[in-house]
Amino acid sequence: MSDGQLTTHDVAELSRLLTAGDVSAVDVTRAHLDRIGAEDGELGSYLHVDPDAALASAAAVDEARSGGAELGPLAGVPVALKDLVVTEGVPTTSGSKILEGWRPPYSATIACRLADAGTVLLGKTNMDEFAMGSSTENSAYQVTRNPWDPSRIPGGSSGGSSAAVAGHLAPWAIGTDTGGSIRQPAAVTGLVGHKPTYGAVSRYGLIAFSSSLDQAGPMARTVLDAALMHEVIAGYDPRDSTSIDAPVPPLAAAARAGAEGDLRGVKVGVVRELGGEGHTDGYEPGVLARTREAIERLAALGADVVEVSCPSFDLALPAYYLIAPSEASSNLARYEGMRFGLRAGDDGSRDLDEVMALTREQGFGPEVKRRIILGTYALSSGYYEAYYGQAQKVRTLITRDFTAAFDRVDVLVSPTTPSVAFPLGARVDDPLAMYAADLCTLPASLAGLPAISVPSGLSEGLPVGLQIMAPALSDDRCYRVAAALEAAQDAARGHRLLDELPTAAGVRA
Repeated sequence: MSDGQLTTHDVAELSRLLTAGDVSAVDVTRAHLDRIGAEDGELGSYLHVDPDAALASAAAVDEARSGGAELGPLAGVPVALKDLVVTEGVPTTSGSKILEGWRPPYSATIACRLADAGTVLLGKTNMDEFAMGSSTENSAYQVTRNPWDPSRIPGGSSGGSSAAVAGHLAPWAIGTDTGGSIRQPAAVTGLVGHKPTYGAVSRYGLIAFSSSLDQAGPMARTVLDAALMHEVIAGYDPRDSTSIDAPVPPLAAAARAGAEGDLRGVKVGVVRELGGEGHTDGYEPGVLARTREAIERLAALGADVVEVSCPSFDLALPAYYLIAPSEASSNLARYEGMRFGLRAGDDGSRDLDEVMALTREQGFGPEVKRRIILGTYALSSGYYEAYYGQAQKVRTLITRDFTAAFDRVDVLVSPTTPSVAFPLGARVDDPLAMYAADLCTLPASLAGLPAISVPSGLSEGLPVGLQIMAPALSDDRCYRVAAALEAAQDAARGHRLLDELPTAAGVRA
């Protein structure tokens, strides 16, 4: 089997080959490292790769397997982590100059759980600085490009993870989602991306943006692969005060059941306010067409499809951009140049206040500064109730709309994004246009509900995603419906969507 074939296998297939002894973990890891070396100069998906450490980890898995040790099914499968997942001894910057060179003394819970499962860390992926962005153009280090068209964005803020997986530079990756940063990049690169129920995956060791919204989750090439990763990283963690002490649903089993293609008895609600009749402004016709086709496929699989109105969803965008910056202005106050990371102007001639001011001026990028200023203003005396307080009331209304909708249906669906991947640079000077990329993903984030993006075809040669949302702790519903749609589309197409990724992008195997 060639190295090129190893980098195109799904995780489920790699697991089978590794467990059977048909390939070694070193072979699989080296194949991905070779591909990173050949292709990442153009894509820019990784900020840090340590080939020696990766190969040593893979060799340890092979040695344990040959020695008869009982290993989990994912042992030896390579993985990439978004660069805000704190990893002991590995550079972790959150895409910011203010953390340049920082090597953490501990690891995030999800990093530990993946390591305990025997996965092999390939590296840390690029991202918008402190996860603030929808295009991965806000990274302090480099721009990441979409494997489908290198002149276009890979989404954000988890664009490094999406480009790595879509470009076959990793079989799967961790992303994080505050307002859509797993689902939106997954949609525009033809991947599956799932935002778990808030609190279902530990946030311990994730560099914080907005603590009431941040959630880590899987980005993969198939629904089953995403479910397999989700099962590894999910579960209660006493080190995270927001962690939910509840059993993890049978996610992989739900994905396998969904792939059988029977959705009889499942009630699907199409959200009118997210691209429905009278709410199409800003949505590209091709995105709406692929969404309609995906919904028709769900109906053909036996689902009962109805339209659902959630009027408060129209207020999600302004509410989010008050709540998230407000929490960011508090979380980012810890970066003062005294304890870790960048320290500017410390030549003995300045006091601590001046050093902190210079450090933040040099260490934070424009988008981060914009959101810190916005959040600080929203929390300031005399404005707190008018802005942050009102936004939290809107958040309650959105949650109530979801509750009412789920009294009628099992899942809700919408486009994941209003458009396909837009050209690099097209929105960097227009923050409102950039923020609109998360129009469809924000409601589920504000309500803390699970939501998945699954590929639903192409528009103008670029991927479109369908978003599937479910009640809290019902992530398995997302996986079941997504897997059914995936299987039906692949059967109709005769191949997977990613098999249509243009060779002109320079990333096909």
